Amino acid sequence: MAAKHRQIFINTTSGTDILDITREVAREVEESRVVNGGVTLFVPGSTGALTTIEFESGVINDLKKAIDRMAPVDIYYEHNERWGDGNGYSHVRAAIFGASLHIPVIDGRLTLGTWQQIVLLDFDNRPRKRRIEVQIID
Repeated sequence: MAAKHRQIFINTTSGTDILDITREVAREVEESRVVNGGVTLFVPGSTGALTTIEFESGVINDLKKAIDRMAPVDIYYEHNERWGDGNGYSHVRAAIFGASLHIPVIDGRLTLGTWQQIVLLDFDNRPRKRRIEVQIID
């Protein structure tokens, strides 16, 4: 097996960004010319995450509300005491979702469902330039 390494860079805002990165990932897979294998995505950092959803405004709003219920911004986080940066909630949110995602590649295409897109979630309370490590294996 040979691995091909790529990177995708995405600028985010503050708050909970949910950004569709499917096209960028599909382009990297296409350019790799891998026919049957897989792509592993990883976002370095402790306040970003990756998952799949139907990237539609209703689902995005529902997901944001669910995230707010799971790890509200306005409760006490010990992390904020230590660093004073006010983003304790973002670390908890990222840990719930996870920093990596693996998708099989079959016949040169991502094996996503009809209504399934790859999304980057950025929970930090300040804008970031996120790097997504892309490793494609055949």
